[in-house]
Formats: sequence, C-alpha cells, structure tokens
Amino acid sequence: MKTTLLLALALMLVIEGLLPFAAPKLWRETFRRATEMSDGQIRFIGLTAMIAGLLLLAVFA
Repeated sequence: MKTTLLLALALMLVIEGLLPFAAPKLWRETFRRATEMSDGQIRFIGLTAMIAGLLLLAVFA
C-alpha cells in the first residue's frame, strides 16, 4: 500500500509539472485567473476533482 501511494504521488507530481514545463506563460495566466476566483468557485473545482478521483478509484481499483 505504501509503495502504491508513493507511486501515485510521483505520478501526480509528474502530471502537475507538465504544464509549467511545456507552457509557462499559459500556466502563469491560468494561475493568475485562479487567484481571481471566489472561494466558492475554488471549492467547487476541488470538490469536482475529488469526486472524479474517487470515481476513477472505484472503477479501476
């Protein structure tokens, strides 16, 4: 379980690093827009991401 968790974390870091590496201007603009969102919008995005992750885990685990 510990190895799987570390592998998942490593994969997440690789995926998270793709956009800033490949397109730093786009990443900066996206990040700027995110800072202008309301707390409710950010929470909705976070909730949606968590639900999508849980559904993927349920389907593929």
